[in-house]
Amino acid sequence: MTKKDIQVNLENGLEARPVALLVQEASKYESRIYIQSGDKRVNAKSIMGMMSLGLDNGEALTVSAEGTDEKAAVDGIEHFLSGKTA
Repeated sequence: MTKKDIQVNLENGLEARPVALLVQEASKYESRIYIQSGDKRVNAKSIMGMMSLGLDNGEALTVSAEGTDEKAAVDGIEHFLSGKTA
């Protein structure tokens, strides 16, 4: 399992469009990917789960992945949340 703490760096946080793009990014990978914020942990490939987090710009979260491409998955999610591809 690969885990990493990441800070959201998206101007408007994770609202509908960025969440949809994040789910698309997560779906590129075979690994199971989870995002945790506080006590809430959701599947990063679930649009409803991701929307339920309601993350704002600057918030901290933990991304974890388990599977054959887990490192690439965590790196891809980190790259997306850094605002470089949003």
